[in-house]
Formats: sequence, structure tokens, C-alpha cells
Amino acid sequence: MVEFGLKLEDNRVAEWGEFYVSYEKLKQILKKHKDQLKRFNELAARDPTLANSLKDLLNAGGLTPITSFASIKEELSNNDGESPEKNATMADASHTKVVSFMETSFRKPESERTGLLEENANKTNSGSYGSSKKEIGQKNELNQEEPAPPLQAYEVPTRNSEEWREDSSSPQRNSRSETSKSDQSETSSVGSNITHVLRKAASGVTELFTNPLQRQLKDSLLQGARYSAEFEQVMMKDIEMVNKFYFDKLKELEDRLEFLKESAAMGLGLKRHQLLETSDEDVRTTHRRLKSPLEFAKSFVRLSVRASEKEHIGLDLDEDDEEIPLVGVSKKEEDTAQRKREAESIQRALVDQYRTAKLLHNFAILNLTGFVKIVKKHDKAIPEEKGKYKQAVRGDQICNEGRAIEDHATRLEKLYASWFCGGNRSEARAQLLPKKGDSLEMDWSQFRLGYRLGMCTILGLWVCWDCFWGVVSEGSTTIGERTAFPVFRACGGLLTLQWFWGMSAWVWSRYRINYIYLFDFDPRIVASPLKIFNEAVDNTLVFLTTMLLYYKSGVHDLPGDKIPAGIFPFFLTMYTIVQLALPTRTRVPMWMAVWRLVTTPLHSPSFFDGYVGDIFTSMVKVFQDLAWTAFFILSGEWLIPEDNQAPGNYKWEQSFRFKHVLIPLLTLLPLWFRFSQCLRRYADTGDRFPHLLNALKYALSQTVTLFGAFHPLYLDLTQHQESDVFQLFWMCTFIGSSLYSFGWDVYMDWGLGRPKHAFLGPRLMYPQKGAYYAIIALDLVLRFAWVLTLIPPHTGAKFALPDYLTAVSMVLELGRRTMWGFLRLENEHRSNTAGYRRVGFVPLHFATGHMHEYTQEKKHRGFSVLIEVTVITLLVVVVSFISVIAAQHATERANNVEL
Repeated sequence: MVEFGLKLEDNRVAEWGEFYVSYEKLKQILKKHKDQLKRFNELAARDPTLANSLKDLLNAGGLTPITSFASIKEELSNNDGESPEKNATMADASHTKVVSFMETSFRKPESERTGLLEENANKTNSGSYGSSKKEIGQKNELNQEEPAPPLQAYEVPTRNSEEWREDSSSPQRNSRSETSKSDQSETSSVGSNITHVLRKAASGVTELFTNPLQRQLKDSLLQGARYSAEFEQVMMKDIEMVNKFYFDKLKELEDRLEFLKESAAMGLGLKRHQLLETSDEDVRTTHRRLKSPLEFAKSFVRLSVRASEKEHIGLDLDEDDEEIPLVGVSKKEEDTAQRKREAESIQRALVDQYRTAKLLHNFAILNLTGFVKIVKKHDKAIPEEKGKYKQAVRGDQICNEGRAIEDHATRLEKLYASWFCGGNRSEARAQLLPKKGDSLEMDWSQFRLGYRLGMCTILGLWVCWDCFWGVVSEGSTTIGERTAFPVFRACGGLLTLQWFWGMSAWVWSRYRINYIYLFDFDPRIVASPLKIFNEAVDNTLVFLTTMLLYYKSGVHDLPGDKIPAGIFPFFLTMYTIVQLALPTRTRVPMWMAVWRLVTTPLHSPSFFDGYVGDIFTSMVKVFQDLAWTAFFILSGEWLIPEDNQAPGNYKWEQSFRFKHVLIPLLTLLPLWFRFSQCLRRYADTGDRFPHLLNALKYALSQTVTLFGAFHPLYLDLTQHQESDVFQLFWMCTFIGSSLYSFGWDVYMDWGLGRPKHAFLGPRLMYPQKGAYYAIIALDLVLRFAWVLTLIPPHTGAKFALPDYLTAVSMVLELGRRTMWGFLRLENEHRSNTAGYRRVGFVPLHFATGHMHEYTQEKKHRGFSVLIEVTVITLLVVVVSFISVIAAQHATERANNVEL
């Protein structure tokens, strides 16, 4: 799991960077405090009694720190110009500095300290934050530069515990700092004060040599107290700073919205209350959908005239305005053009206002999450102070959980929907968040991607033409009936998954679903959608070229028949292995996720682990073909000419271990992994719902797999009298599993199917509602096809898919899983359904780390793309020339055969 500090850096707004929680600083303080606590425990193990006594004295305020002689001398030398009385006072104050700190920190009971935290938190939430943003920054700088009190030597009272309790209960000895101040007021001689301080310093030096363990324990205790106070000070000041900035920015946005309404009213010749009346009622009844600012302007012109007639007002200019007529333009056209400009201005202002509101909402969410996480780390690192900051980091104490800015954004959505979208808030949200900088800008990168896609299209058509034309014209076998076709099917399945992953990343980024945050990705190594597409198109070129050469070699269309056809599937296998291993920067996290899935019962699964598990359940056919490919390559069968062997006649393919052990196991394991994840989630959370019911879904699918693979009465054998009974049972299990999985997808995974929302869900993030209904319908159909893929091949089952449909079913299932991921991530972004996060809010996807990588790379792409286009053009010419020669060779050979 990626550290939250990286998420904070990736999602923070650069202009507001100084106002975010000091997460890394607080984490460093906790690390030091934890190390100090570890050292104290090591020392305490040598003398537990002494350690407990010192802790009791510390908690009671009886541990007295003494400054060193050097620090006293330095402090006095810095005040040579002061009066003797003031020098004496400051010298003794250096002695009592840490005492005052310890008394204020540890003599108060726990309940009182908690009350202070709540009081401070309430103060920050009510708006008492200081005067300005600049003052906050200055205060933080002063706090960082203030030196900590010296902690060199300390004095422990020599009285026993009973005497200490009696003494501490006496009003005369209740405060050592007060005694020190009274001594200063009674003393008039500088020399006597310095002698008094030096005597105490000498006692500390004596103790340094008499009991070093006691000194070390005291040093460690007071150092821990210092870290605790520093942590509290930094965190409470951060809470105050965050709240001040949030509420100041919120007030600024509210003022801007009021100004925008006033500007719209004046620009349209209406008063503000008239604009509000027409915007909610007349706009919706006058037009259903405004597709352009021009239509918006024309509509408001009509509404302006109607409102003027109602109120008997005119659209008069102000006294200071001067009307400038346009030559050759009528008054009506001039008025329409002016309204259009005003409408466009209002539209841009609303978009900017909404974007800022969403960024501020992200600000509130990130800071709340940061405070909650750092307090969780604090409670784990310092068990003695567990729960100390529980009240201070409640959601209503930090930016009020962003509720106010969320309400502000909702009002903006309603205004925009009424003025520009005919009341459609879903479409308004989509238009209010235009995707800028989504790594798909028009530049050389898109040109490179476009012409490579064109090459892939030509190669794909070439492969299809050769395969089907060979069947029609000559009756020869297609590539699907060739020996090594499962190798291409396996690599093609992985390639299809890469294309679908790029599509998922693009859709999530386009509609602001923060998949990097939800998946706990390291934003420094996440590839942009454009980069994923470029890698996928490169791999597709290699795949199609290899397939075409394999087919041509098999039908003897290549010049010279010295190269065996099996060399091409071998090359594709090696290329795929390299792509799965490199680059290590991104492939290592991928394989670590696979390892966590395989070892699920040993650790708690994350949201991304569950997503990978669901992807694996859709890759059953891919895994079966990968196993076939491994045996094909390792056995050396690819070296044997295909003319000397027939498909399906390999000994290892017909063996019991491969056919009845490995293949059924590969079919069952993805379901078992996901089943184990559900059980582990139940063990971690103790919640039967939804984890046990989710586990039941995968248990039913496993039942279908087991019956399809191992039960002999399931097969289409008429000699078994009970065959019909078991096939009826299997059919009921098949239908039940499919419908159960479909219902779980819609209601639980996607959060849809709510009758009060037209059987969809609240606050949808995709603008087109029809897309939701289409995905639901496709999921119902493809769920049944997915269950059929769980039946292992070559088992004799009636319902098993034929070989020629395996590749089609593989692509359809991966496509269904991709659409499932679109809605699954949307639901997790909105509602934290599975409870993987401590804080349910997720910031919208705005600026991310891979965007910076894209910005740096695109500057150097133009020249390299031109060179690549030139090289590819020459290569195409060479390949075309070779193809012509090969075609002539094939024609001559056919003529010789006829003769």
C-alpha cells in the first residue's frame, strides 16, 4: 500500500500547498518519539523499578530538570547590558523553563487535557483563526525555528515516595516555578542568584557520575514529553490553519457567486429576484435543452422582454454607458450578439467557480484524511496516549467534512443545469468539469498513435483476408485450426487485457474517478492512458506481424521453406515474457499484487487486491491457454514441422495430469482466491454482510466448475439412468449462480437498482444514463456466457464451448469485466461500499503525478515521431515488395502443379 504522503503530494493544489497538513513533519516527530520510547523500554528492562518510579514522578510533576553550566553562562553573556536584577531573573528562568513545561503538560489530568483539545478544535471550527494567511505562515516559521529547551542534566528529589506525596499535596510546595519566582523577588544580589544556580548545576554533574542509568532514563522520559508536546503543537496549529483557509476560501466563493448572480441580472437587464424566478421556472418551461450559448442568449432575450412586460421595466443603459451602433447590423442582431457574449462569459465563470469548489472540497477531504491517518499512526506508535486526539480529528472539527463547499457545488450544478442543460444535472456536472490535461492533447503523440493504429488495422485486415480467402478459394485450413493457435490465443488474451486496461484508465480519468487514489498506486510510476495505448499498439503490431508470418509459413507462401513455422509462436512467447517483466519499475508492483492474491489467507486484502481477484476470474480461458503454451514450448514441439503432426495429438496434452488435474485446477483457483479474500475480510471486520454473501457467490460458481469438470453423470451419456437428474441440478445451479452474480453486480458492486432513482443510483458520475442501462443489460447476458467459460474444455459436456468460440468468449468476458470496472470504481469513489478506507471521501481526479511525466516527455516527441514515420514508410515499401515476390512464387508453384 502506497504511503498517504505520496497521495497528498499527488492530489494537492500547487497554489495552496502551504496550507495543507504537515503530514511528513508530523510523521517524523512520531518516528523520533517512537525511537525514544524504544530506547526507554530498553533502559527500563535493566531496572524496571527505577523506571516506574521515574514515570510516576514525571506524571506527578516531580522530575526537575537542571540546565548545564555552559547554557547558563551563554544566557548570561547574551544579557551583559541588562540590569543585574534582570540577569538574575533570566538565569533562574533558564532553570525553571522545562519545569513549567512539564507542569503544564503532565500535572493536568487526562480528562482536562482532552477538554483542552476539544476546546481548541471547537475554536478552530467556529472561525477564530487569526488575521490573515500571511500571519499563519509567519507563525509556522517561528514555531519551526524556536529552539527546544535544553535537556542535559536533571535533579531527582532525595525524599521517599511518602514524603513526596505529602510534600506535593502541600499548597506551599505545589509549584516549583512559583517558588523560583518568589526567590527571585526576595533576592537583590546578582552573585547570590548565580551561586544558587551553579549549586544546582553541580548537583546535576555529581549525579551524572553517580547513577548514569537514572540520568539516561530521565533524559529519555523528558525527551519523549518534548516530542509529545511538539506533536500536539504542530497538529493543533495545522488544524487551525486548515480551517481558516477553508472557511476564508468558502466565503470568497460565496461572495463570487453572489457577484456572478448580480452580474447576470444586470447583463440581462433584470433584477436579481427576477433572474432567480425565471431561471428556475421559465427556463425549464421555455426550452428543454440549450445546446449552445447562442440559444441560451436568445432564450434570455425572450425572458428579459417577458419579465420587462410583467414588471413594466425597460432594458435601459446606465447613465455612464454609451451606445455605439454597429454599421450594417440591425438592432436585433446586435442585441443577440451581445447576449451571446454575456452568456459565454457567465458559462465560463460558472465552470471556473465549480472547478475551484471541487478543488476546495478535495482540500477538505485530503486534510481530514491526513489528520485521521496521522492520529491513527500516533495511537499505534504511542499506546500510552491512545485516544488523546480522537475528539480533535472528528469530521465536524476539520472543515466540517467539506459539507458547506459540497452544498455550494450543488447550487452551482442546479444553476448551470437550469441555464444551459435544460435541468439535466448529470450533463451539467459533465460540462462543468472539462478534462484539461488528460494526456490526450493534440500533439505528436496522438499523431504517432493514430498512424500506428492504422498499421494495426491494415495488418488485421490482411490476416483476416488470408485466413478466410484461403478457406473460400482453396479449402485450406484457417489459422484457428493450426497447431500453435492456442499460443496466439493466450498472448492475444493478455494483449486484449492491456487494451481494456488503457480504456479503463482513460474513462476513469475523463470522468474524474480517482483510480490512483482508490487503488493505492504510487503516482510517480503510474502510466497515463496515452502511454498505455502506445504500448498496446506496439504489442499489437508485433502480435499481428507474427501471426501473419506464422500463417504464411504454414501454407508455404514465404520465400524458401527453411524456417520452421514454430519459430514464430516461440518468438511471440519470448516477446510476451519480456513485456511482462520489463520495465521493472512498473512490473514489480504488478507481480506483487499477483503474489498478494495467491497468498490471500496470509494477509488482509486491499481494494486493488479484490479488483485483481475479480479480473482473474474472467481470465480462466487465458490461463488455460497459457498452460498449453508452456507445455508446447518446454516440450520442444515447436521445433517439429507442422506437416508431420496434427493438432491435439501431443502426449502431454492427453495425459491425466494435464487434462484432469492442471486444467480443472486453473479453472477453479481464481474463484478460490476470491472466495478466500471474502472470508479474510469477514475475519478482519467481523461483518457477515456483505462478505459472507459475497463468498457464497463464488462458492456457487465453484460448484458449477466442479460439476462440469469431474461429475461423470453430467456428461451426455444415455447409459446413465440418473443423467437427467444431475443435468437438471447442474442447470439450476448454473442459472442460480448467473442470476446471483448479476444481482450482486448491479446492487452491491455498482450501487444501482434503487427504485427511487429510476433503478440507478444517487449522484452518478457518468453523464449518460442510457449507458448504465446498456451495461446492466449486457452484464445479464454475458454473465451466463461467463459461467460457460468455467467448464474445462474437452470434458465431453454438452454445454462446453467449441474451440472456435473460445477466443470470442474470451474477448467478450474481458469486455464485460472492463465495463464492470467502470461502474465498480465509480461506486467505490462515491460511497466506500466495501469499507476499505477509514475516511469515506475520495478526492476527484484532477492533477496527478503521471501528468508531469507526460508534460516532460511530449517536448521531445516531434522529431522522433518524424523519424519513426520515415522508417516505417520504408519498411512498408520493403514488405510490400517482398509480398509481391512471394505472390509470384506461389503462382508459379501452382502452375507447375497443374502441369
